[in-house]
Amino acid sequence: MKSIRPGVLAASLFLSAAVVLAAPNEKSYTPAQTAAESKRVNEFFDKCFDENVARHPQFASSLGIKKDYDKWEDLSDSSNAEDLAISLQNLATLKRDFDFNSLDPQTQLSWRLFEQDVQTNAEGFRFRFHNYPVNQMFGWHSSTPTFLINIHRIDSVSDAEAYIARLNGVAKQAEQVIANLQTRAEKGIIPPRFAFPLVLDACRKVTVGRPFDASENDSTLLADFTKKVTALKDLDQPTRDRLIGDAIDALTASFRPAYQKIIAFLEEQEKTAPAEAGAWQFPDGRNFYEFALRRTTTTNLSADEIHELGLKEIARIHGEMGKIKEKVGFKGDLQAMFKFMRSDPQFYLPDTEEGRAEYLSRATKMIDTMRGRLDELFLTKPKADIVVKAVEKFREKSAGKAFYQQPAPDGSRPGMFYVNLADMKSTPTYELEALAYHEGIPGHHMQIAIAQELTGLPKFRKFGTRFTAYSEGWGLYTEQIPKEMGLYQDSYSDFGRLAMELWRAGRLVVDTGLHHKRWTRQQAIDYLIKNTPNAEDDCVEAINRYIVSPSQATAYKIGMIKILDLREKAKKELGAKFDLRQFHDVVLTSGPVPMDILEELVDRWLKSRAEG
Repeated sequence: MKSIRPGVLAASLFLSAAVVLAAPNEKSYTPAQTAAESKRVNEFFDKCFDENVARHPQFASSLGIKKDYDKWEDLSDSSNAEDLAISLQNLATLKRDFDFNSLDPQTQLSWRLFEQDVQTNAEGFRFRFHNYPVNQMFGWHSSTPTFLINIHRIDSVSDAEAYIARLNGVAKQAEQVIANLQTRAEKGIIPPRFAFPLVLDACRKVTVGRPFDASENDSTLLADFTKKVTALKDLDQPTRDRLIGDAIDALTASFRPAYQKIIAFLEEQEKTAPAEAGAWQFPDGRNFYEFALRRTTTTNLSADEIHELGLKEIARIHGEMGKIKEKVGFKGDLQAMFKFMRSDPQFYLPDTEEGRAEYLSRATKMIDTMRGRLDELFLTKPKADIVVKAVEKFREKSAGKAFYQQPAPDGSRPGMFYVNLADMKSTPTYELEALAYHEGIPGHHMQIAIAQELTGLPKFRKFGTRFTAYSEGWGLYTEQIPKEMGLYQDSYSDFGRLAMELWRAGRLVVDTGLHHKRWTRQQAIDYLIKNTPNAEDDCVEAINRYIVSPSQATAYKIGMIKILDLREKAKKELGAKFDLRQFHDVVLTSGPVPMDILEELVDRWLKSRAEG
């Protein structure tokens, strides 16, 4: 890919003035003093992280920590305010008790990331209600059962009792969710009308099966609990029966009423839901969307600049697709080929359990093949394993097309590449290869698992910080790497790679169209249908997603372009000495960082190579 136009992205990299930390009358430090001070600061960072984990039991569980294993997060606004106050106090302590100039470069970077994270959260706090905590893509209604199924391990009787306590504790969280939705409604922030049937369907599916009805089949949660308890070794039958009985009681007495309250509230709110949506409708919506774009892309690119970038990238990718169209001998224009790709049976597996199993098998084989070639691309490789899973039935309608769930740091849970196989017509095989690389290897699994396994970094950099442009930019970048390795041998798979890149370029156009240019939902849907080979249902679902997550979709292409720009810069400066494996090490072995800091890391590496 060609470098992005000079001055557009590089000149707009977001670097808060508050993190420019040069100090007057800098004191000099010996290497021993620098090492000691760096150690002391990292201990402070870990103390802050551990205290944050202690306040958030679900986050702790996701890290494999069983402290407060029977509790849920506090979802109240007062808890959010308390979190911000604590983080601001921690930042003040950092600046008061430590000297930035006494630290080694890696710890200085940690300082900057810590400060930038706190300041971004503080800046965005006034926009904390500018979102939909329950929507068709994600939210409390679907994350609660997903958390219990995928995160809450049962290795003992006490773990099982903690699971039951969490079932009973759902009622309080449901009340907090309703209160949060009411607060937003009072500010005029109500989810768009299209979201309600999908959310309500997901809510109702959670409470289908025993003990919620007379079905012969267990509900998703009862089946999960029973399976986990049954797998416990040396557990006598009376104790097993008691635990399952207690779980049934909790599901019927606490869990079901909580979901019934949520359903009743949403059914009532649906009556006043707006037909159209966009961040521009929010209070102070323009400033919110500008902030969201800065936070998501870690650049200062304006909505108009991002929109124009998307249009240019779409034109370029259409040209690349045209070359493949000629190569395969397709007669007709690109629009005709899009229609062919949407409808020809050769590109779709049967909409049966056998077809779904075949899809998962092919995705696993793609990942296994790439795993065998990692030495060509990487010096650092993750220890954590990865598995490919179909999205659970209860959340198929509300879940995205594909996504990655990180492994547990202690190795007790592998990374998971989820694919939504509810409708096999929405998962064409020509996109399978690129999708497996993006979500699995060398994509998100490499990036996230490596970050978690890094040594010598404070915990917040391994488990706490998230920069969407970095992570999703890496994911999209890794769809291209296999092409450079000689993979995508099938022309239609290569077309699928371009189709997925085209999809991300289209996001730049429609996200800014919806939230800045005040496009209608249908206008955005029509744009994707016209300019991509994706099925109409895909386009509808995508626009629904972008509506409820302003700015998130812009991260992929902007992050990818920046990584490619930096790689081209390194190639140009190093010439024959350029080593792709070393470049990837630079990108991955500092954990997630904003785009401006990633450029600094690459520049530092280039300088060291020049001096060495």
